[in-house]
Amino acid sequence: MSNEALRQELVELDKKYFIHPTSSLQDQQANGPAIIFDKAEGVHVWDLNGKKYLEGMASLWNVNIGYGRKELAEVAKEQLEKCGYVSSFTGFSNEPAIRLAAKVAEMTPGDLNGVFFTSGGSESNDSAYKLVRHYWKVKGKPEKTKIVARKRAYHGVASGSTSATGIESFHDFTTSLAPGFVHVDPDSPEAFRKLIEEEGADTIAAFLTEPIQGAGGVNLPKEGYLQEIRKICDENDILFIADEVINGFGRTGKMFACEHYDIVPDVLLLAKGISSGYVQLGAVVLREKLHKELIELSPGVLMHGFTYSGHPTACAVGLKNIEIMENENMVENSRVMGDLLAEKLTELQKETDIVGEVRHLGLLGAVEIVKNQETGERFAEKVTPKIVAAARERGLILRNVVYWEKDTIVYSPPLCMTEEDVNEFASILKEAVLEVQKSL
Repeated sequence: MSNEALRQELVELDKKYFIHPTSSLQDQQANGPAIIFDKAEGVHVWDLNGKKYLEGMASLWNVNIGYGRKELAEVAKEQLEKCGYVSSFTGFSNEPAIRLAAKVAEMTPGDLNGVFFTSGGSESNDSAYKLVRHYWKVKGKPEKTKIVARKRAYHGVASGSTSATGIESFHDFTTSLAPGFVHVDPDSPEAFRKLIEEEGADTIAAFLTEPIQGAGGVNLPKEGYLQEIRKICDENDILFIADEVINGFGRTGKMFACEHYDIVPDVLLLAKGISSGYVQLGAVVLREKLHKELIELSPGVLMHGFTYSGHPTACAVGLKNIEIMENENMVENSRVMGDLLAEKLTELQKETDIVGEVRHLGLLGAVEIVKNQETGERFAEKVTPKIVAAARERGLILRNVVYWEKDTIVYSPPLCMTEEDVNEFASILKEAVLEVQKSL
């Protein structure tokens, strides 16, 4: 069968049977899948027809070490043959889960050392909400249940994490948001103080934040913001949860984004880069004090867990993924290549008329598209979808954010980027911007 015949067969099967996540059902039926990927290596992916793309999003912000790492396939095969899966319920354990928990505790900031494994970011978020509410319950403060999250935040699509997410379109999708979630201005510590006064500190379990908001537009915190929030939480007996599902494992040029701001959260949420997407894996990490108090105050069974918590094959892959990241100095490479890419994208402000602010930390960044570079005025019609489409035609996969007033291109390529890859990325994006600019 030719590649084109295979593609046509897969398109029809896709349209008939495959319900795609976060996609237009009607577009799928009208046009079939946008790309059917066939293979991947390094920072590039190929479709069934052999067209090559630079993956400027590392798929979903997660393929941190890059594609095609045979070491991960080999360690997965070895573990699958030895002991592919066993349960971690009722005190059962396995060596990969134990060693990965110890490694995560070693590498996370401060005294974060109690590790609960999940299968992804949404599970990590929902687990954290339940754990902190359970914590306050056993502490004799069961009324402390509310989770305060920031507007523009993204925390996942499970019931609780959808409710915590501060992007309205995710709320509009469903008619049954979970109670106990309150959203606050994303930039103002004073707004948080006011909310505490209104809601009562004795009703708030935790403040939840991505150190750098990802899907909301790669929004970096204002100077001093996170440090002040940490202080307010301490003053009001409120736990601080940092969602580093996107930020973590070298994405920002440090192993964890919290390290840029010299803060240690009470609870740290991980996923994505912990396994670079090769297997489903996530984690909730608790500080020493919380871990010890939960042990002391919870004599019964911890009534929370997933079938795949501490999955031995996933944990073995996670360990090897971290080993590769450390041995190949990918966190530092993220910082260096991130600065270089941002420098080249900033040059587009001079070479084009519609590129506004470029912001980044490591290989997590955003480019604003504006009608007027001096005032920041936006176009009446969103422009970034056209630029993203033009870039894809030229072999660069990006993503755009058009929530609220934003018209933003976001990027998060694999951390193994080279200078050659950076030049390819910047060149293609420049061509796409100039093409679209002509049509405006």
